[in-house]
Amino acid sequence: MRKFILSLCTVVGLSYAASAQDPHFSQFFASPLTLNPAFTGKFDGVWRLAANHRDQWPSIPKAYVTTSASFDLPILKNRIPEGDVFGLGISGVSDASANSQLKLNYGSLSLSYHKALDADGFNTIGVGFQGTYSSMNLDISKLTFESMLQQNGFTGASGEVLQNGNNQNYFDFNAGLLFSGSTNGLNNYYIGASMYHINKPKVGFKDQNWYLTGRLTVHGGGSFPVTDVVSVSTSFIHQMQNKASETMFGGAVGLLAGGDEERPTNVYIGSWMRLNDAIIPYVGLEVGGLRIGASYDVNVSSLKAATNNRGGSEISVIYIHRPVETRGIPCPKF
Repeated sequence: MRKFILSLCTVVGLSYAASAQDPHFSQFFASPLTLNPAFTGKFDGVWRLAANHRDQWPSIPKAYVTTSASFDLPILKNRIPEGDVFGLGISGVSDASANSQLKLNYGSLSLSYHKALDADGFNTIGVGFQGTYSSMNLDISKLTFESMLQQNGFTGASGEVLQNGNNQNYFDFNAGLLFSGSTNGLNNYYIGASMYHINKPKVGFKDQNWYLTGRLTVHGGGSFPVTDVVSVSTSFIHQMQNKASETMFGGAVGLLAGGDEERPTNVYIGSWMRLNDAIIPYVGLEVGGLRIGASYDVNVSSLKAATNNRGGSEISVIYIHRPVETRGIPCPKF
């Protein structure tokens, strides 16, 4: 029965693929290039590697499993004004749902430019653009349809035909804006907005062609030292896609556990909340340029009866390679 329900939900979801939400992360702040292309190259270092893995609703085996990875860096530092940032990045996302019956893979190339608004480069405003090639695959052999129901169960042959085949490929275009600021060179705050699927590509396995609805995201956050050993990091996001919306906010307290100013060791403890859905405890460890975060969605909505309060586990890793000597320009910190 559970397999039938899951398959049925998958088919229904595919019928409205253009209206569904994109893959998303609870640790949105740790997946910069899926949040806003303007984050490309905007960090204090030589290059940055970020990766996320999410398993949503584990009470339903492999309901949604999402993995992302990105690599970005500032370029042409000697050819642009001091304080400006020209960023280049690549990223990829793999999303498998309904026990891998539906698979989506994305590959992206991102560019951004940030203009310094003061001599120190503490305050900048930037724009980013991202081109994405997407591939969507449906394994119809794993699905169960009403036409297959016989006296002895689902033993008949499926009469479903995918006029457009079981593979769909399309090109996507995304863009974003980002303001990043600091009052003293130690703290940082930022606010941005991004739009994904600007060109509204056509997708669909059946004879209908649906337009992939644009996703508008507004986000912000900051990192603020309280004492020499205590800091506070906060962030929020509100995104809308078709008739769906999501609002999350929260923060974490950072405790200096060792190291020096250039290569600190920090422990982070905090929580985020997705309104009307889940509470998300978070722990993180930062050692030098490496930061690892773990979170778990505790479902508190009416869906908790089906998920047994198990919303999803998530792990993030960010590594920023820094030179021996760095200017320490405050940038958005995740």
